[in-house]
Formats: sequence, C-alpha cells, structure tokens
Amino acid sequence: MAEVYSIQRIKRLTPLGAVLALIEQRVAAVAPQKSRIAEALGQVLAEDVEVGHLPPASIALRDGYAVEAAAVADAGPYAPVPLRSLAQRIGVGEPLPSGTDAVLPVDAVTQRGEHTEAVVAVAVGEGVLPVGGDATPCVPLRRAGERLRAIDIAILAAVGLAEVTARAPRISVVRGDTPPTPLIETARVMLSRAVAADGGVVFGKASALRASLDYEQPDAIIAVGGTGSGQHDKSVQTLARYGRVEVHGIAISPGETGAVGFVGVRPVLLVPGRLDAVLAAWLLIGRHLVARLAGGTVEDAPAILPLKRKVTSTIGLTEVVPVRCSGGLAEPLASGYLSFESLTRSDGWIVIPAESEGFATGTPVTVRTWL
Repeated sequence: MAEVYSIQRIKRLTPLGAVLALIEQRVAAVAPQKSRIAEALGQVLAEDVEVGHLPPASIALRDGYAVEAAAVADAGPYAPVPLRSLAQRIGVGEPLPSGTDAVLPVDAVTQRGEHTEAVVAVAVGEGVLPVGGDATPCVPLRRAGERLRAIDIAILAAVGLAEVTARAPRISVVRGDTPPTPLIETARVMLSRAVAADGGVVFGKASALRASLDYEQPDAIIAVGGTGSGQHDKSVQTLARYGRVEVHGIAISPGETGAVGFVGVRPVLLVPGRLDAVLAAWLLIGRHLVARLAGGTVEDAPAILPLKRKVTSTIGLTEVVPVRCSGGLAEPLASGYLSFESLTRSDGWIVIPAESEGFATGTPVTVRTWL
C-alpha cells in the first residue's frame, strides 16, 4: 500500500539560539579512537599530545663550526682567532660536540694555509637549538578539544608520532526525501566537503534519507532538500516516521524551512535544497553539530572591518550576508536570497543577529571566510 503524505507545513520559526541549545543538550561527543597522523587532519583531539624534551640534545640551527663562544669572544676581521682542534664542521640538525656551545657561520671562518681562523665573535647559544627548544613535557603540543590543522599534522609527523587519540564523527550526507536534481547533488557534495574539512568522516553511500535511516549507522545524518511545502517535499514527514522532529522551521535567512530531529540518539539535520540555504544552515547550525559530536568548538579566524554601506534585516531572523572586502571595508552584496553572483564575488560573510534591524554604514562587523 502506498504511503500517504500530507503537505509539510511550518507552524512557527524556532530561534537559532534555541536550536543550538537543543544540540548542546541532546548531542554527546562520540567515542575517541586512534587515528593515523596522515588521516587526522581536521579531527578534534580527545587527549593532549605530549612529548619529551625536543631536541633531547642541543643541535645546530645552521651550517658552520661548533665552537666554545668564550674561545672566539675577541675575534674580528682585523684580529682573527685561530680555531682550536675542538672546533669542528657541523651541519644543520647535528648534535653539538661536548664542550661547544655555539655555531660559527661558514662565512665567519677563513682558511689561511693549514690554519682555520674565526673573524667574527659569537654569543653562547648562537646558531644552536638547546635541549627542549622545540618542545618540553610541561606544555602539550596540542590539547584535548583542539582541532588538528595542517601545520599540526606536519609537526606531529616530524616528531615521530604515528597516531593520535581523536574524535572523528561519522556523518551521512544524503539527499532528502525529494526527487534528485543536479542542484541538490551539487549542494550535497559541497556539504560533504565541509563536513570533512571540519573533522567529520563522510559515512556511507550517497543515498537518500530513507535508506540512510533504514540501514546505515552514522553518528549523525544531514539531508539536503525536501524540507518545504512542495508536493514532492517529504523529508520532515519521513524523519517523523522514523524518529522525532524537534524543530521544523528555523529563524535563519536563508534556510527557514530547515529541521532538526533525532532517530534514537542520532541527530538528524534537514536543510533546504537551495544552495544558499544549505550554506547558511551549515554555517549557523551544521558545523556546531559536527563540533559537538567531535568534542570541540567551532573555530573561526574572523576579521573586524567597517561596513561600506548599510545593510538591513528582519527582526527575529538570524541572517547570513555575503560581503566583499576591499580597501579595508566590507561591502554587503545580498540578503534574503543569496545569488550565485553574490556568493562568487564575496570574500566572506557576516551574521546579523535576530534582535537587529541591520547595521549602519561604518559599523564594525565580524567577517568570516567561506568554507
């Protein structure tokens, strides 16, 4: 017997703050696991990364001659000091011989027949990385709850770590219960990349919502499309059949028809099928969900710039506005519907909070970069 669906209708718009509070209350961090360093980019650490004294012995920071600084303290171009037999040629990264405490650069040494002379003085420790100069046991290289960046991966590999203990939530990014379209697939791919960049593991096949709810066991599901009141929009009703819809209709712009619910303890985020709405829903809600599952926080590196011109907004809606940055100013390019052109011309985005009618020209705003 065919399933009978009624039209999905939004009764009220739930404030963004209430949605984020729901995620905070109901979503727990996934269990930590061992991850290979090469695969841990973007993951959130579950344990501090601690190492011993690095380097364990003083090493040269430059090519030259290992010397005792006091022995060449009076050296100069007109008063060269013969290097004793203790001085020896050394390369970057090599341990200093016993009895030496500095490295003379190659061009600070001259050769006169069989004699080697220093023509420049050096201070104790010059050209040397001392014991613990890179790291000490007292200060973790990265702490639990911090996300691993590309520079962290390189450093952890350089110190010889093979794996870390981290949290990598498995996220199914699927098409909602709505007919497939190229636009929905494009949005789903974009969202999958955003999840991976924030430390989530895109889990399972690129299936539809019902198949994901039926068979797969991810830590969370994000479905694109089918959240509105169109005759083919069924995502919210499908979620209700398998679990519980906590929110349908979120006071964000774009993305008002989004929904949040649970199947058991698994959170499910339903985002509209419009590309700009997917983007806003991810930035305002989705990445908070992934961060919560990973046991971390949303990390931004925003810039503060004054507005080039005013921007208006509807009270009660948290709005994402693309901006173009030029000449030390942020120029708003669109609101409500974010066109492809406004998104490709923009350098980042700002948020207009629900309690604001907008910002006047010259108002300092927080500009965040896109995905």
